[in-house]
Amino acid sequence: MTASSTRPGPAPYAPRTTRAHTPAHAPDATTPCAPSYHRLTASTPILDVHCAPPRRGGGWLPVADLTADPAAVRELVAHDARQGLARYGRPLRPDVAAGFGLHRLVWSVSLLFTVPWFLERRVPLLAPDDVSLRRGPATAELTVRPEAFVCLPDDPAAGSPGARTAPDEDALAAQLRCSLGEFLAPALTAFGLRVRRGPRVLWAMATDAVVEGLWYASGLLGERERARAELSALLAPGGPSAEPACAPGAGPTPAPSPAPFTPGAGFAPTAPGRTGASSTDRARASCCLVYTAEPGEMCGGCPRVTRR
Repeated sequence: MTASSTRPGPAPYAPRTTRAHTPAHAPDATTPCAPSYHRLTASTPILDVHCAPPRRGGGWLPVADLTADPAAVRELVAHDARQGLARYGRPLRPDVAAGFGLHRLVWSVSLLFTVPWFLERRVPLLAPDDVSLRRGPATAELTVRPEAFVCLPDDPAAGSPGARTAPDEDALAAQLRCSLGEFLAPALTAFGLRVRRGPRVLWAMATDAVVEGLWYASGLLGERERARAELSALLAPGGPSAEPACAPGAGPTPAPSPAPFTPGAGFAPTAPGRTGASSTDRARASCCLVYTAEPGEMCGGCPRVTRR
């Protein structure tokens, strides 16, 4: 997609810039997943992650408020409406502003799950009341309160009080889908009426945001090709069935992996001898509707283009 339109920050794969704030401190080794959050903050110019309790006031919004208070959703959507007016010189359609807000929310908070899985093979067990968000014009900040997590049996922290173990890589990937899906489900419900999309499209939007978030972060970490392969495996269609509890909104019949997310990460096969595939080598599962504000920004990987 035209990630600069809906992701925090000025441009996709923006070069590292000097931060205006104090650099992140070294991670607390006693806090689960803190090393991953430290690396993420140190590498990206557009997102800061603080291991701390949720904050309120001063621009901070607990994610739990979005699932319980319609005024909190209105506040977040209004922020994106103002940004859209400033960027495009025309008001965004209300559903487009809501879609941008939902994408930016999912893009950011999904990294709290996918980056520890990608870097440490740990999946934090987070609920909406463990996370808060503060959005600026071109950056975002998150607080996260990680306490329990799932890891592999050979993880050095497997015996710690907050640790649970998954028997193998496949089970850990299923746990990631389950934990992230359960975290996102109430947020998607809260935004659904404003975005004016049904559950299938909302989960397609979430899938795009999850993939694009880790795809962006992995590029800054110098591991984009590994992320491409692992995201493709994480969201591969078919495979073993997921447990019903891992598929929010699903019926009594277990849904095929990777429910509730849209199957397939959307990456095109890499041509022989080619490395460092660009951000356009991916077919998105949903349309961000940026063309309604700026027709010239129609995304190359948009389903409106690729499915014709």
